[in-house]
Amino acid sequence: MSARRNPVIGIAAATLGVAAGVAAGIAADRAGKHRAAMEALETPELLDITPDEEHVVLTDDGVPLHAEIDIPTASAAREAADGTTRHGRPDELPTVVLTHGYCLSLRCWVYQRRALKEAGYRVVSWDQRGHGRSGRGEKDSYTIDRLGQDLHTVLEQLVPEGDIVLVGHSMGGMTMLALGEQQPRFVVERVVGAGFVATSPGGIMLANGGRVATFGRLMLERLGPGVLGPLSNRPDLFTRIRRVGRDIEHFMVEQNSFASPVPRSVVRYTADILLSTPLDVVNDYLQTFDGFDKRPALLEFRHAVVLVFNGRDDILTPPSHSELIVEGIPGAEHIVVNDAGHVIMLEHPDLLDAHLVQLVDQSARARAEQIEVDKQPRVRRIVTDVAKNRRQRSLEKEAAALARSRRAKQPRTRQTRSKGA
Repeated sequence: MSARRNPVIGIAAATLGVAAGVAAGIAADRAGKHRAAMEALETPELLDITPDEEHVVLTDDGVPLHAEIDIPTASAAREAADGTTRHGRPDELPTVVLTHGYCLSLRCWVYQRRALKEAGYRVVSWDQRGHGRSGRGEKDSYTIDRLGQDLHTVLEQLVPEGDIVLVGHSMGGMTMLALGEQQPRFVVERVVGAGFVATSPGGIMLANGGRVATFGRLMLERLGPGVLGPLSNRPDLFTRIRRVGRDIEHFMVEQNSFASPVPRSVVRYTADILLSTPLDVVNDYLQTFDGFDKRPALLEFRHAVVLVFNGRDDILTPPSHSELIVEGIPGAEHIVVNDAGHVIMLEHPDLLDAHLVQLVDQSARARAEQIEVDKQPRVRRIVTDVAKNRRQRSLEKEAAALARSRRAKQPRTRQTRSKGA
C-alpha cells in the first residue's frame, strides 16, 4: 500500500490544516447530525484497563516489546474449563493473544481484554515495534515478515506451552499470516483458534473505495512522506498543530475509523492512540503494504476454528478482503456488520466481545473433542442495525435508571405526607 492510499495518513494530513477550511465545513455539518446520537451513547465506563502483569519481550534484533497479561479469577477459569476442555481443568484452556493494527496499540483491545478475562481466559496483548510502549527498530525492520517473527518471540516467551487462540486486527491479522508462513509447524501444533478482524491476506489494494478514502489519498498526493519526514523531526510542532486542529482531527478519525455514531470519549480515545504513533514510524511502515500477499499462508490455519469479522463500511479493508480469507480457510465463520468501519473493536465492542468469547469456547471444545474443523461447513452471517440496537439499549438503561431513582424516592415521599397529616 503506497502512501497515497492510506487513510490513516490522510487523518494526519488533514490534522496539519492543509485542507482545514474544507474539513472544518464538513466537520461542522456532520457533527451537527451526529452530536445528539454521540451524546446519547456517552458512558462513564472506563476505557483503560490495569493489567495483572507487564512484561518486556526482547527480540533477536534488540527491540524491547511491551506486553501485558490479564489473568482471570480462579472461579471464572474453572467455569470456563467445565465442559469445554478434555478434563475440565483451567490449565487446559487456551491463552488468547491479541495483536493490534497499524498506528494503534494494545490499548485498542480494552473492551475485548475485559470481556475475555471475565469469561475465564488468560489474555496476552502486546505493542508492535514502533507502536505504543514498545521500542523502535531500524527503518528497514518495519515489515510484515519482521512482525511475524516478533509475534513468535512473544509467544515463545509469554505462552511457552498450551493452546493458543490468535486474534489480529488489520496489520495484526497480517502478522498472524506471516507467523503461519514462517512457523507452520508451530501454528498447527499450538494454535487452536484464529480471529481475523478487519484485516486482509493481501493480493488486492487496500483503501480502495469511499469518499473519505479518496480524500485521504488526495491529501497524501499533496503531502506524503515529504511532509511527514520533516515533521517527525519536530514533534513539538506537530503537537501544537494537533492542539489547534483538535475538532478537525476528531472528525477525521471518526470518519476513517467508524461508520456509526460512537461516544465522543471513544473518538477521543481512538484519536489519541492513532496520532500518538511517531510520524516517521507511520511513514516507514508504508512500503511493507506494497505488494503484500500472504494468501498461501491461509491454509496453515485450516485446522483451527476461524472467525472472520469485518464491517461493510470499512474503508481500509472492505469486505472483499475478508472474502479472500474465507475462501482460503475451509470452515471459517464470516461475520459482516453492516454499520461498522475499520476500528470495529471500539465501535461495536459488545458484538465483537461475544463472538470472540464464542470463538475461544469453540476452539477449546474442538481441541478436547478432536473435531476436524476444516470439514465443517462455511457460515456467513450479516449483522444489521447494530447502531440502532445500541442506541435502544442505551435508552433502556436510562429508563431503568430513572425507574430505580423514582422507586428510591417513593418511601421518603410517603413518610413526609404521613408527618403532615
